[in-house]
Amino acid sequence: MRLGLGFFSSLLVLSTPLASTAIHADSSPFYAQMDASKPAGVSSLNHQLQLLAPEATPRALELAAQALSCADPGAERLAVIDYSLPSTEKRLWVFDLAHNQLLFKELVSHGQGSGDANAEVFSNIPESHQSSIGLFRTMNSYYGRNGYSLRLDGLEADVNDQAFDRAIVIHGASYVSDDFITQTGRLGRSHGCPAVREEVTYPLIDSLKENQYVFAYYPDAQWMENSAFLRCPSGGAGIYQLAAATR
Repeated sequence: MRLGLGFFSSLLVLSTPLASTAIHADSSPFYAQMDASKPAGVSSLNHQLQLLAPEATPRALELAAQALSCADPGAERLAVIDYSLPSTEKRLWVFDLAHNQLLFKELVSHGQGSGDANAEVFSNIPESHQSSIGLFRTMNSYYGRNGYSLRLDGLEADVNDQAFDRAIVIHGASYVSDDFITQTGRLGRSHGCPAVREEVTYPLIDSLKENQYVFAYYPDAQWMENSAFLRCPSGGAGIYQLAAATR
């Protein structure tokens, strides 16, 4: 069952579409403040992710650990997408946190409206054909016009909470391949969906379906300054547990 948006809307206020303002990781006071106040559980999860994917962007993993520790500290699976990397690089990692394993390291597409080889702008608006950033919870798998697919529930108000209505899903696509990169210098682009190689569609979706998490990263200053999941008021107690307690 999808959570009501009112709870999350009260935690953050952002404008749409997102104007992606990249900032250097070491130059923002936000990072210093966050580093100084991280709960132990966040540091532990961040360390686990860094060991499993040492080649990944450290800030992408660090913020993924913060967001997941805030939303659901007991989560078993997490996918991290790093949209700060070009589409020619493998920028999707799927972690089995319960068994301390890296399950997938894969190519992943971004939306046509987000950029060419590099994604630079993001949106929550229907028909924008742009990707969305932030924390998502996975829903059920299904067969649709793109074949076997995985629905995503965007958890961040005005950032990605239109994902379900926009049909932003994980699915396989022929334009996600090394051959396509060789021919065009980039991956093909979607209507905003994080599409993956057709060869890994089934096992990757099955590893993430039904109440697991996807974290899509880009160094957008506005989002990082305002995201409820990156400024968790519970210190890692879990936003879902807090929401349930107030019902």
